[in-house]
Amino acid sequence: MKGPGRVKRGLLRTAAATVDRAVVAAIQMSNARVRARAEALPHAERIEKLAAVRAMYGAPDLLSDREAFFPRPPAVRPRVRHVRALAWGGECVEASWESACEPHEPTVRERYRAHVANRTAHARIYGARAGAGRPAVIVVHGYLSGQWAVEERAWPIRWLNTRGLDVAVTVLPFHGVRGLAGGGAPPFPGADPRFTNEGFRQAVADLRVLIALLRERGAPRVGIMGMSLGGYTTALMATLEADLAFAAPLIPLASVADFARDQGRLGRGPQMQEQHAALEAANLVVSPFARPSLVPPERVLVVGAEADRITPVAHAERLASHLGVQLTRVGGGHLLQVWRREAFRALRTMLQKNGIV
Repeated sequence: MKGPGRVKRGLLRTAAATVDRAVVAAIQMSNARVRARAEALPHAERIEKLAAVRAMYGAPDLLSDREAFFPRPPAVRPRVRHVRALAWGGECVEASWESACEPHEPTVRERYRAHVANRTAHARIYGARAGAGRPAVIVVHGYLSGQWAVEERAWPIRWLNTRGLDVAVTVLPFHGVRGLAGGGAPPFPGADPRFTNEGFRQAVADLRVLIALLRERGAPRVGIMGMSLGGYTTALMATLEADLAFAAPLIPLASVADFARDQGRLGRGPQMQEQHAALEAANLVVSPFARPSLVPPERVLVVGAEADRITPVAHAERLASHLGVQLTRVGGGHLLQVWRREAFRALRTMLQKNGIV
């Protein structure tokens, strides 16, 4: 006979999965026109186009040399303005700077650069005033997020501040204040694998500028954590930045190809398998699986939610295995985040063990 606790967990899991499925359906409807153009291509033509993208980004040095595709951005001095004082002490400031990362692939450069708002990077920093010498964490949002009001509620900023961490909320390319002028779904990541590759290239460059700014403000150590698309970005950074104090992908996306397959966007049977492999190869240059992690396992936390139907727990399992850590499994789903307290307690334990807080 099932106990009340087990029944409650089962109901929460069902509710979480239902919410996730409903949101996925809504996103698919909003992206229907763009998806229809891509998915209407015959199988052979899709394979041909993906192979062409793989050739564009497939030079061996782009994988063997971490800075070949992800070059260090030039030194910049972000503009920093005071936003408000924080009720629990300290302040919120906003930093912005020209995102100097140029697209790697000439065939997409003009269209990528045409989005003017995306040329400026933004972040908000919550915590002690510059010079306090506190460690910092950069938090990276998920797909369709990046709005200040949303991110201030999505992350336990006050909780992190009171435990000794300054918090920097970044905005990914084509999201939030960097979104398309007319609105609509961001093209990164999207139907064009080139935009996916260039978007992660730009995101890494912007994060490196933010890391430098935090260190200039006095942070002796800087870590990163992210949810969903931000979890993917966090894992990617762990394979590129040896100086990260820690990395914590939460309910992460691990593979764009896996996501497309799971959402039924890659045909059926053998065709699905071939398209999945071709898409995985097209995005290999920005895959967190393309290079080994540079962050020691004891400073990595990967959290996967059992009822997640947007980035199912298999994504977190793949990343945990690649990063060399045991997966922290939690209940709940992608959007119904009943797991938050458990996950952030695990984060606090990891940070304490490593002397970061």
